[in-house]
Amino acid sequence: MRIPKKNVAFCLSLFSPKFPAPFSSRILRFSTGFPAKIRPIHTAGFNQSNSHYSKDDSAGTILGDKASQSHLMANSNGVEGLHVWSSPEGGCKIDIGKQIFCNRSLNMKNILAVGFDMDYTLAQYKPETFESLAYEGTIRKLVYDLGYPPELLEWTFDPKYMVRGLVLDKKRGNILKMDRHKYVKVAYHGFRELSKEDKVGTYGNSLIRDSFDEPDYALIDTLFSLAEAYLFAQLVDYKDNNPGKVPEGADYSHMYKDVRAAVDLCHRDGTLKQMVAKDPKRYINEDTSIVPMFKMLRASGRSTFLVTNSLWDYTNIVMNFLCASHTLDGSLSCNFDWLQYFDVVVTGSAKPGFFHEENRANIFEVEPESGMLLNTDNGTPMPLVGSTSPEVLLKGLNKSCRVFQGGNVAHLHKLLSIESSSQVLYVGDHIYGDILRSKKVLGWRTMLVVPELEREVKLLWELRDMRKQLRLLRDERDLVEDQIHHLKWSLKFESFRDDEKQKMISALGELESQRDQARLAHQQAQRECHQKFHKIWGQLMKTGYQNSRFAHQVERFACLYTSQVSNLSLYSPDKYYRPSEDFMPHEFHILPL
Repeated sequence: MRIPKKNVAFCLSLFSPKFPAPFSSRILRFSTGFPAKIRPIHTAGFNQSNSHYSKDDSAGTILGDKASQSHLMANSNGVEGLHVWSSPEGGCKIDIGKQIFCNRSLNMKNILAVGFDMDYTLAQYKPETFESLAYEGTIRKLVYDLGYPPELLEWTFDPKYMVRGLVLDKKRGNILKMDRHKYVKVAYHGFRELSKEDKVGTYGNSLIRDSFDEPDYALIDTLFSLAEAYLFAQLVDYKDNNPGKVPEGADYSHMYKDVRAAVDLCHRDGTLKQMVAKDPKRYINEDTSIVPMFKMLRASGRSTFLVTNSLWDYTNIVMNFLCASHTLDGSLSCNFDWLQYFDVVVTGSAKPGFFHEENRANIFEVEPESGMLLNTDNGTPMPLVGSTSPEVLLKGLNKSCRVFQGGNVAHLHKLLSIESSSQVLYVGDHIYGDILRSKKVLGWRTMLVVPELEREVKLLWELRDMRKQLRLLRDERDLVEDQIHHLKWSLKFESFRDDEKQKMISALGELESQRDQARLAHQQAQRECHQKFHKIWGQLMKTGYQNSRFAHQVERFACLYTSQVSNLSLYSPDKYYRPSEDFMPHEFHILPL
């Protein structure tokens, strides 16, 4: 098959800012960009029977006609249409960036208790202020406590540079993005991109696949880790360019250890939380849908609980801000009204250790007004010596919500009268700290909060024509390569007259030239599409055509995933979440239209 040069040029033109409408009226099979097996559930109110649709051959995503597509994208500005499901306006259109996506069937009627993490789940921190605060605090600890040069104080932080799902190679000073099979596809040494030869030579030739886990690697799976990853890259470049200025004996691995120590110092001395407590609005996004979500879940008859690693004093400040307790003059009021939305609050939980029943951590009851810790017998109040019914305990028992510190999941199950782990849905932001342990160890149902998802799914929608043409270029490249292989095979094993053989050799040369053009066109188009998502790391859930390592973790451990916790308020509390049908590669070419 011959590809005219004008076709390749035309396909390339599609990736310019002014590319025309798709040139083919035929149905094209293409990759949607959703990870395989990670697919959107149907939007509430979307009437499947009233639309014509075809299924994507790579991810099984429903692709509706224009009417259905505009329905999915209605209210894409994220302002109008975000109504709580139980309100008169609810139960219809949901912006694609606010939808909940389903990996494993989950019938909410079977869920008796819904639990939440606080930091980065209920409380979404602003990267431009909070992450910068964490970065600056870490720098100061490195300089004043760990002996790094004062010029580091002049460094600045780019909150948009790093993304979740990256892996830090501590020994080599490299930052990696890999696919689900742990093949490194993007690699940087500090801020310098590694050549393909260096990348393959370092990570692609081992007979035994590297696990890319601790202690030699660090996983960047939380938003809080982005600042320390950026600082590590800066230190790698600094060491390479100024070998005599870093502390003696500080190799890349030691520098990462110092960064982690500096971050821990910031947490231990309360630097970060004191600043947030002074002005929560500066560091935390407001979400007016959180309280309606709590009310709806409570009205549905479910228990609700909060499990956070933060201690009571900070938890109370953040939850007051999120639940919008204000005085008459509009200033923030710090009280305990927000406790009405929970049955149990566990602070200082020390997750992920909290999820192990064999963890024998003591559980203390917190007296909210004083913050005083009271001894308990596995959650049951213990009378003080010399008194069988102390006043402080009676006050605690009369409250609808009890607050604790420490303990483990067995205590929580007892307090909530949970008989089966599958009756619990837990919502968190951390793959390992919240989702993996609660799912793998306990069997809880899980929902992962991925704030980056809102922008990603909207971009996937906006770039759908570009991605169609990218798949077309890939198919054309593959067809040319097949023709080349066929000609080479024929020349090697078949007998031809000299003139026929000469024609075939000439045709082979033309095909190889066209293959090179097709490869170049495809690579350039793929790079441009990649950079639409992120200039360095590309799409969060993809690495090339494969699911990214991060997407693989989401698929394995999150029953549901969405961009923010309050998206739960847009769906019925009794909804049956169902995934789209799974497809094996051999099924993609024979899907019914």
